[in-house]
Amino acid sequence: MENEKKLTRSSNRMIAGVCAGIAEYFGWDATLLRIVYILATFFTAFAGVIIYIILWIVMPGRKPSDRYEDRMNQRLH
Repeated sequence: MENEKKLTRSSNRMIAGVCAGIAEYFGWDATLLRIVYILATFFTAFAGVIIYIILWIVMPGRKPSDRYEDRMNQRLH
């Protein structure tokens, strides 16, 4: 079975789970990514806010069944 990673919004959310979802997808620390995002947003005249809203709309939310499949796959391996 092929290991498919999906880019979804996380349930570990501050606002919409976009930063945490990206961090989970790439295996990064969510807090560090949030800090980098805030700094980048501040230094780009708040263009990051528009990008965040677009990602909030485009990225699907995580379904409750996604977590169940992950746990079952971990038990099998």
